[in-house]
Amino acid sequence: MKKGYLIIGVVIMSFNSLYQYSWNVFEPLLKTGLNVSLVEIEVAFTLFAIFSTGFQGVGGYFADKNGPRNIGIFSAVLSSLGFLGTSFISNLYLFYILWSLGSIGEGILYGISTNLAVKWFKGRRGFAVGFVSLGFGLGAAVANIFIARAVSFREPMLIIGVSEIIILPVLLMKAKYPETQALVGEKTSKNLKNKRFWILYISFILGAIPLIVVSASFGYLGETLPLVEFTILVSLFPLLSGVSRPILGYISDLIGRTKVVMLIDSFLILGSIFLILRMYVFAIIFIGFFGGAMISMYFSLIGDIFGSRFSTANNGVFYTGKAISGFLGSTIFAALFLFDHEISFVFVLISSISAIFFLIASVPKNKIKV
Repeated sequence: MKKGYLIIGVVIMSFNSLYQYSWNVFEPLLKTGLNVSLVEIEVAFTLFAIFSTGFQGVGGYFADKNGPRNIGIFSAVLSSLGFLGTSFISNLYLFYILWSLGSIGEGILYGISTNLAVKWFKGRRGFAVGFVSLGFGLGAAVANIFIARAVSFREPMLIIGVSEIIILPVLLMKAKYPETQALVGEKTSKNLKNKRFWILYISFILGAIPLIVVSASFGYLGETLPLVEFTILVSLFPLLSGVSRPILGYISDLIGRTKVVMLIDSFLILGSIFLILRMYVFAIIFIGFFGGAMISMYFSLIGDIFGSRFSTANNGVFYTGKAISGFLGSTIFAALFLFDHEISFVFVLISSISAIFFLIASVPKNKIKV
């Protein structure tokens, strides 16, 4: 049955991915359909980052305490509401409300599905978390092909919402965590007093910015590209992001989590340089492949360091860093981009360089090998 939990997780993640990795194709449709500005639409992505991450720890507390089933079904209904409700409305502020409610559900589901892997697969945690996270790229990679051809956001959102509200509750009826006696780890309140947790948290925030920038803003970064090339890239980006997660997760099980995260941060620096050079194909390849795997690797690393008994809550609190990354990588980046393209790309590069320095600082001195 353990393998069945991975299947449940990867299907949930496939729907979750549409909130982030289908944003690039939904964004121009929403801008036109709601007749609003780019910045007004970008606010919705920032709200997604805030509510998705802000409620993951809350949902994680109940999932760790009572199991993932009930809180998961409730979250699936919320997540589907974001798409179903939006498919019928024409008001920007109502869109903000519905998208925020859906984002709450998406965030809690993200934590539950990830921690089905963290808790059940201690020995192969990197690969298991990576496999579940594969869905976070795979779902959007398939959906974006069809969404990119749509003339309105309404029909694809209606189809997604209906599919989600039918499929996910059925799967979550089967979701279960191991008995707490079989798990180890301190309560989240104690882990939050550990300086190492917060150094990793800052590294995570900064390292996620390149991925957020491409996720949130490629819709207008790629405006100069031919339609066919743009369509290929917006589908290739989430596909690379998904495929990389089990691959790099498997490697991390062999050589160590910190080494692989350091490798990831190094390639994100390279991807950021390609953004500066306007070499979007290479930027998509490096940021998509390595940036997508970064989040699952940090989750696995937190499970290794702080244990798996309260991992849903631990990772939920840790994941709030994505809200900060979301604000920096969407709203702030968009403002910088409108002011000066070059400055906005340098901002991404500085963030990715800083991430690797904080990661190094998180490693205990007696474990650093020169």
